[in-house]
Amino acid sequence: MNIQDYKGVFVFAQQVDNVLSGIALELIGKGKDLAKDLDTEVTAVLVGSDIKGLADELAEYGADKVIVVDDPELKEYRTEPYAHALASVINEFKPEIFLVGATAIGRDLGPRVSARIHTGLTADCTQLDIGDFPINPVPGKEQLHNQLLMTRPAFGGNTIATIACPDFRPQMATVRPGVMQKAPREVGKKANVVEFNPGFTPNDKYVEILKVVKAVSDVADIMDAKILVSGGRGVGSPENFKILEDLAEVIGGTVSCSRAVVDAGWKPKDLQVGQTGKTVRPNVYFAIGISGAIQHVAGMEEADIIIAINKDETAPIFDVADYGIVGDLNKIVPALTERLKAEIAAK
Repeated sequence: MNIQDYKGVFVFAQQVDNVLSGIALELIGKGKDLAKDLDTEVTAVLVGSDIKGLADELAEYGADKVIVVDDPELKEYRTEPYAHALASVINEFKPEIFLVGATAIGRDLGPRVSARIHTGLTADCTQLDIGDFPINPVPGKEQLHNQLLMTRPAFGGNTIATIACPDFRPQMATVRPGVMQKAPREVGKKANVVEFNPGFTPNDKYVEILKVVKAVSDVADIMDAKILVSGGRGVGSPENFKILEDLAEVIGGTVSCSRAVVDAGWKPKDLQVGQTGKTVRPNVYFAIGISGAIQHVAGMEEADIIIAINKDETAPIFDVADYGIVGDLNKIVPALTERLKAEIAAK
C-alpha cells in the first residue's frame, strides 16, 4: 500500500427512505475541519436508490463533492450490497480518511467495510483531530505528522483512548451522533456530483427483505431538544418523575434520564443520555438527582448551560455544572416550577 496515493476526507452520507440522517450533516461539518487542516476536500458518499436529489442538500452543508452510488439493489439497507458499494468507492477513489456515523446502520457497515479493504477502524469516536503520532515523541521511533487522531471512551468510560492508524489507509472511524456540529447551511449551493456504480450481483450473502414494519413512537427525540430536564436514580421513583415533567412543561423542555433510570425500568431507553445512550447538546440541561458518572457526562457535557440539583455536595456533576443547587430535589424542583410559572404569567 502506497499511503501517498490516498487523499481527501470522505463521509458516508446515511439516508433512510430518501431522507438524510442528521449524522451525515454532522460528519460533513467535522470533515470540513479535518480537510482544512490537511488542505484537501470533503466528499460525501451517497448510497441508495433514486437518491441523487439529496446531493444538493449535502453540498449546502459543506460537501465539496458528492459521489452517488444509485442502484435498485440499494433501496433498503442491507449489509452486503452497501458494504460492496462503500468498499468499491474506497478502492476506486482512495480517500485518506473515511468517516461513518455510529448508528445502527453504521455500526454494522463500518467493520465490514474496513475488513474488506484491510484497514483499521476506531469505533464510537467522540473526538477527531489531525496531529502527530505518537502524540508524545518516543526515542528511536519516527513521529508521523498529519495523522487522524481518533478519541473514544474505553473500559466502560473510565478512561479515554486516542487511537491512530499510521500504516494503512483510509483511516476509518465511526462517530457518535450528536457530538459533532453541522456547518452553517448555504442554501442554493449546487453539488459537484460524481456518479459511480460498481455493479451489484445478488449472491447468497444478500438478505431478502420480506416486509418492513415501521415502529410508531410518541417519545420525543431528546437529541433535538433545546431544553432537557434529566433525572437520575436520586429522583427516587418513577412516580416522582412527575415533578420533572411539570418543570419541563413550564419551560418547554423534554424529560430525559440517566442509565440507572432505564436499568430500573422507570423510563424507556430512547430517553437515556450518556455513553450507552444518546449524546445531546441542548441549550439548557437540568441534571436532577444525577451523580455525574463519567459515562453520563460524556453524553451531555457539550450543553450550553448545565444546571445540577443534588443533595450530595460532593457529587461529580457539580464539576461540570454551570449552576449547582445542593438540597432536596423534592422541595427545590416544585418551588422552581412555581416560580417560573409566576414569572411567565407576569410577562
